[in-house]
Amino acid sequence: MSSFLYFLLPALGGYTLTSVYLLKNPHILHRRKRTAFYCKHISHRGGCGERIESTMEAFTNAVEQGTEMLELDCHFTHDGHVVVSHDENLKRQTGHDVTISSLNLQDLPLYKERLEVTFYAGRFSTGADRKFALLEDVFRKFPETPISIEIKENNHQLIEKVSDLVKRYNREEISVWASVSSTIMKECRSTNASMPYSFSMNRGLLLLLLFYTGLLPFVPLGESLLQFYLPRIINRTYVPEEGILQNSWVRSLLEKITMRKSLFKHLASRGIQVHLFVCNEDEDIRAAFDVGATGVMSDYPTLLSSYLRRNRPQD
Repeated sequence: MSSFLYFLLPALGGYTLTSVYLLKNPHILHRRKRTAFYCKHISHRGGCGERIESTMEAFTNAVEQGTEMLELDCHFTHDGHVVVSHDENLKRQTGHDVTISSLNLQDLPLYKERLEVTFYAGRFSTGADRKFALLEDVFRKFPETPISIEIKENNHQLIEKVSDLVKRYNREEISVWASVSSTIMKECRSTNASMPYSFSMNRGLLLLLLFYTGLLPFVPLGESLLQFYLPRIINRTYVPEEGILQNSWVRSLLEKITMRKSLFKHLASRGIQVHLFVCNEDEDIRAAFDVGATGVMSDYPTLLSSYLRRNRPQD
């Protein structure tokens, strides 16, 4: 046993020291990713705290307030149009218990006059524009603005149409595939591998496993963005439906495991942007940048712009 430890302990020590060194100096093994955009200011659902979410009015307001990236979700209408909407079922947004996929574009109902902000419970947004936007209209109006496009359903027609629109408007370098599902992300990548893409949930879990086992510095990563919750907002400004996340011990453990400055710094050094969401108060924006986020996603683009002007966080 002692002879086994004699060889094992030096090997583990050498592995640990090498891993730590490469974690801090990833350029030794990995070429830094170069994307056509670098964003500190990201507007969640187009800045849905200031205007009704995902409308052209919301996107316009966000860009006017200085956002550097728009975040949105897409679904497919029955007659084949790509509509910007967070939900497939429109009950929350419109009061009508119908799905986008069951309706033609002209039959989509209007948004409610007042819509609760999902990540800021008890706060509501309003606006003159209550119509669902087409992804093509967003591309047409904001040709140079990077956009994170989340795909929530494994619909080949939807994914193919999004890819076609991205190509048509020459946006492959500034349009990002995003999905929680690894299966959907695989479909997105196979449809258009030229677009940068973010970590899915399973890939994010793998990232943490690689980090805690010391393997991360040795492993190549194809993703260009990591987009993740800032755990401190859970149950304070955002109350999730999942009961497990309402447990304070679970939330605290999640924060300790995921909010690792050394991990985020390593990713940033490799050219992988880290966007934490959804930060709707100054203290949360500050916490996100303090832990190493390269960008912050907010429902309030004016608030985030004001914070960045006053604090100017370093890259």
